[in-house]
Amino acid sequence: MKNKFIYLSLLAAGLIACEPEFDNEVSNSSYSAGDADFTSYVAIGNSLTAGYMDGTVSRVSQSYSFPNLLSQQFAVVGGGAFTQPSYDDDINNAGGLLLGGNQIAATRLIIDATAGGPEPLAAACTIEVGNLQATAYNNMGVPGAKSFHLLAPGYGNLAGVALGQANPYFVRHATSPSTTVMADAMSKNPTFFTNWIGSNDVLSFATSGGIGVDQTGNFDPSTYGANDITDPNVFASVYSGITDLLTSGGAKGVVATVPNVTSIPFFTTVPYNPLTTSTLGGGNTQAGAAAMNELNGTIYAFLDQVFTALGQPDRINPLSVLGANPLLIKDEAATNFSAQITAAAGGIPQFAPYAAFLGQTFGQARQATANDLILLTTRSVIGTAPAGIPAPFDKFGVTYPLQDNHVLTEAEIEMVNTATLSYNQTIKAIAASKGLAVADMNAILNQLVSGLRVEDGQIYTADYFSTSALNTTVFSLDGVHPNARGYAAIANEIIKVINEHYNANLPLIVPGYYPGATVLPTN
Repeated sequence: MKNKFIYLSLLAAGLIACEPEFDNEVSNSSYSAGDADFTSYVAIGNSLTAGYMDGTVSRVSQSYSFPNLLSQQFAVVGGGAFTQPSYDDDINNAGGLLLGGNQIAATRLIIDATAGGPEPLAAACTIEVGNLQATAYNNMGVPGAKSFHLLAPGYGNLAGVALGQANPYFVRHATSPSTTVMADAMSKNPTFFTNWIGSNDVLSFATSGGIGVDQTGNFDPSTYGANDITDPNVFASVYSGITDLLTSGGAKGVVATVPNVTSIPFFTTVPYNPLTTSTLGGGNTQAGAAAMNELNGTIYAFLDQVFTALGQPDRINPLSVLGANPLLIKDEAATNFSAQITAAAGGIPQFAPYAAFLGQTFGQARQATANDLILLTTRSVIGTAPAGIPAPFDKFGVTYPLQDNHVLTEAEIEMVNTATLSYNQTIKAIAASKGLAVADMNAILNQLVSGLRVEDGQIYTADYFSTSALNTTVFSLDGVHPNARGYAAIANEIIKVINEHYNANLPLIVPGYYPGATVLPTN
């Protein structure tokens, strides 16, 4: 472990010394805009468009937004000025947000080489939401925005932030409290646009562990919760309206599909079965084996017998000292056997005092399977003590089920996949009807799972941060958003689409010139 820290320290020093303000300068008269006009380029979307990475937007991260990178390539063939919301007040390049002096969003994530894991940068946040810019920009990516938010008056009203009725990022630059994202965007009279909206219509449900509601069949988005899945018909109607606006002046553009959640490290980093003799023993396999046998002799054997008697023999099985064992989770879709467990526990002296508790706790419990996705944020929860839970049941995932907000179950994944498929069918159909180019980000990000080879021969992956993959992963430390290198790769994929669809010849970017994760010697 010590060697790891030394390695990280050296790596940190190297990255800090080499972190570039890279402009990827290009100037070649052979390049052309083809059938496109980049005089006024406007980017529509959410955090993926805003340059969000490592859990926030910071002054430097915004400079690596894919629209900003695209605009530099567009400039070679006559592209006009490209503006982004000001982050000049981000003095420490820390990101985060303040509302009335109170911090409402965390600073950006970094790797502290002395600790070895991601943590918020220990620096003062200086971005005050109330410092209103009242300016329309070419980059209209708004972190957190869902499709219907782009047409919602009041989404940029400062008075609505504390009430959860407005978006603090849009508030900072909305031209008035009653304007809409699309109204401000259209004031830039776009001749070319990118539109990558729709991810949050399903992603917020997924990243919350499915605690929201699938609103399919509910056509009134004003009644939706923050973590709900948008009805596909609502999405289609809104997306059509947005596209009509963007093309109303004859603008051409690129629309991007919604990535599937199974392609991003937020859902693929934490295994469903991390319980081994080593992990349970803190590195001591003998101690872990003893702990495992004790658990089998108590709670696991009891639950296995009850569920087997109820006709579900594989719902919870004893732990094996020979391999990796799955986490305990609560599945709201599972049959609730609370009454049966309570009754069975009441007849066993050692469990009788806990009978009601056991029934309530394990009635919908089961062991996770490879078809469940454990959230990245759950990694720090596994093995910790739930509030108010008595020993020996006080270890999340081991003796106490992980809850709904910790896991995306197979049934919830199916809801996400159904919505994503519907949204993407809508996006492609509307694009076809308008003659627009499509950047299939769903397909592109899926390639990252096995490795995406770029033009210089480098293979990039969707792996989460590790010392072995530091230079080849394209995701930032939040596990959802790309890092600077990833946004460069995305910009390239869009350039390829533009070159093919609009007969253009735009220069590609070299992703390897852009930084990956930020590693600091100390925090």
